[in-house]
Amino acid sequence: MSAKKSQQGFTLVEISIVLIIIGLLLGGAIKGQELIANAEIKRIKDDYSKISAAMYAYRDRYAALPGDDNRAADRFGLNNNQNGSGNGQIASGWNSTTNNQESRLFWLHLREADYLSQAGQDQPRHTYGGRIGVQETIATLGRSLCFEALPLDVARSLDELNDDGNGDTGDIRQANNTAYAAAVVTQCWEI
Repeated sequence: MSAKKSQQGFTLVEISIVLIIIGLLLGGAIKGQELIANAEIKRIKDDYSKISAAMYAYRDRYAALPGDDNRAADRFGLNNNQNGSGNGQIASGWNSTTNNQESRLFWLHLREADYLSQAGQDQPRHTYGGRIGVQETIATLGRSLCFEALPLDVARSLDELNDDGNGDTGDIRQANNTAYAAAVVTQCWEI
């Protein structure tokens, strides 16, 4: 008589359990990535709210806009070339790199008044690494807070959640006015 060889392998139930566990792990990883992406988008909105509130608090306290304040040197012990013009507008573009321009003095004045952390007049960076800047007008917006180098999907989400979803209209616009045509955009929000 010959002895029967026993076959070894995985049963259908064991394979099913392994597949269910893999599915749960993948689902958890995808949900985790979604939570991280949503938190980063929320940080952009929080940056906007924090900077906007700081600007209005400065204006209420000193009766001048940060960056445009023509008495900032006296208030904070700065050089006279660190005063603004006092004309009620924040001159120069959001992405200026010239320290004595009002869009750069905006950050210095807010920091000297202890409304924002850090020191100096360098533009802060947002969660995606781009600069945050301020300027008086973009398209038909008034004063704007601009977020450089936002991924396209993030810019669209922010516009849909907080405005009309169109980069050419509303209070949130793409800076170059091309309705989210690039992979990375600069988005400006009216403040």
